[in-house]
Amino acid sequence: MNRILWGRMVSCGRLVIGLLLAFSTLPPLHAQDARQIVAESQKRSQSKSLQYEGTLEVVGSANKVSVKHWEFARTGSFGASKSLLRFTAPAEVKGVALLIVNHPDRASDQWMWTPGLGRDRHIALQNRATGFFGTGFSFEDLEERDLNQFDYKMLGAETVDGQQCWKIESKPKESKSSQYTSSVLFIRKDVYVAIQIENYIKDQLVRRIHYSDIQKQDDIWTARTIEVYDAKRKTSTVLKLEKVKHNVPMKDEDFTPESLGRGV
Repeated sequence: MNRILWGRMVSCGRLVIGLLLAFSTLPPLHAQDARQIVAESQKRSQSKSLQYEGTLEVVGSANKVSVKHWEFARTGSFGASKSLLRFTAPAEVKGVALLIVNHPDRASDQWMWTPGLGRDRHIALQNRATGFFGTGFSFEDLEERDLNQFDYKMLGAETVDGQQCWKIESKPKESKSSQYTSSVLFIRKDVYVAIQIENYIKDQLVRRIHYSDIQKQDDIWTARTIEVYDAKRKTSTVLKLEKVKHNVPMKDEDFTPESLGRGV
């Protein structure tokens, strides 16, 4: 074997070894994909603002149905936005309002206004696991999930509602205060929309949130129906969104604790 050919073989060998060493230091492909998929899902659902009118049907363990209505408004970027929801009916909850100020690096701040008290009160972190005014939502469920407050792991693929989905596990980081130890996200492969979230404490299902009637509104895929199943109480809440609008002008001064009593 001549020296030129031998030299080429040695160089190729070094290149192959170098590539193998380089790829061995990269994070697992699935770990990269899981976070990227969630990031893309959030990116596609972003808007400068959102408003809608919601109708909630709460089905109790004895199949007793109660109906509530609220108005919802959100402004700001995902993970750092401000949201305000206010009950409009029935009479016993009319005027009750909840303000949520989301933060990218910690749990949200929340204030609730009740007309009977005539003032707002801050919702403490230890109370975020409780149900919100007889609905299947907990206070924590109403805040946004900032991408950087969770770690992600690809679990595989699964079909939900006839749609192929990525199945991704998310776990809160130590800096994130949460009632849940893990969640499983089901994100559609075709449009990157989350259509189901299962929330767990250890291996016990606590709450399942299912998104359906997904339509494109103002060029943003939006679920018009959200169903929450509370596994502990064996109840379900169905929220139907009407008069949905994205990117409408809103004022920051309407999203402060001081403004909560104005709409009463």
